[in-house]
Amino acid sequence: MNRTAGRILVISPNWIGDAIMAQPLLQLLKQQDATVLVDVLAPAWVAPVWEAMPEVNQVYATQFRHGKLQLGERWRLARSLRDMSYDRAYVLPNTLKFALIPWMAGIPERIGYLGEKRYGLLNVIHHDDKDSPRPMIPFYAALASPPSGTVQDREAYPVPHMVVEKEKAERVLEKLGMDTGKRIVAFAPGAEFGPAKRWPVHGFASLARRILADFGDVCIVLLGSPNDRPVCDEIAAQAPGVKNLAGKTTLAEAIALISQIDAMVTNDSGLMHVASAFEKPVIAIYGSTDYHHTPPFSRYSEIVSLDLPCAPCQKRECPLGHHDCMEKLGPDSVYRALKKYLAGSVTIREQDRQTAGNERGKP
Repeated sequence: MNRTAGRILVISPNWIGDAIMAQPLLQLLKQQDATVLVDVLAPAWVAPVWEAMPEVNQVYATQFRHGKLQLGERWRLARSLRDMSYDRAYVLPNTLKFALIPWMAGIPERIGYLGEKRYGLLNVIHHDDKDSPRPMIPFYAALASPPSGTVQDREAYPVPHMVVEKEKAERVLEKLGMDTGKRIVAFAPGAEFGPAKRWPVHGFASLARRILADFGDVCIVLLGSPNDRPVCDEIAAQAPGVKNLAGKTTLAEAIALISQIDAMVTNDSGLMHVASAFEKPVIAIYGSTDYHHTPPFSRYSEIVSLDLPCAPCQKRECPLGHHDCMEKLGPDSVYRALKKYLAGSVTIREQDRQTAGNERGKP
């Protein structure tokens, strides 16, 4: 099997967090051959994530509608990809429709998990144990090696790493009207998967009021998509002084801003993984989802969870109707996890950050 081919196409997952957790695969591919060019085919709403990854040569942003086959559009895209002479394609989504593109493009080696019985469309097929699925980073990173039943721990693989030029980030902060004389704590109160993943508004608002009362040099900024705007509006109404940018930034701008923050408080969300990829302190609040499967991977991460018997249920909405896993999680435990970073009991030196960035590519 040729592992020194010159050009690779990666078909991106549809979610921001999944795309970031797939980045160690790119690191491994570049370790195998530093000269290989890695291009990524990604939904337009995920493309900025890949553009902040140093291993990526080029990103093709697509406009496929969710859940639609759009066979004609896929055929036209595949024809345009034929001229790129790709040697391999890594198909990260498990659906049949995404495996069609590299097959129609005539890419000789097509690698991925079996998914929707994609025999023929893929010719290097990996398998995952449905009863004991791999955490997401090992799930994607395993594709860099020949198919194997061996499941390695997450620690055996690199962790995701993103880069934004400092000058670009500073321009974004200026555009958004950020007070660069203050430390920045970002809140990510949204979660695209559903309301079961969300810590309640009153929790975020109470936490914000306490931070602003105790730390005069801190600015709290609310981040999220336009879908998160109503939740963030409620938090801003209950916690005067926070800066509400939900729905007001592009994803690329949010990524640049996060590269400059001092800490993040977040639900299990895509922005949580963005902050982790910049090695930021991340206070991650978990209820309905499994922090063993998709945890934050920053060395400075804290997981806050009640670990109730009914969790993780992995449902979009609480199946029991009470949402206790989040409603009973008070702001005190979240504040304690965050305070040590703001109060200086845990210090993150700039030199330490640079060392972490240099070492992240090592397995």
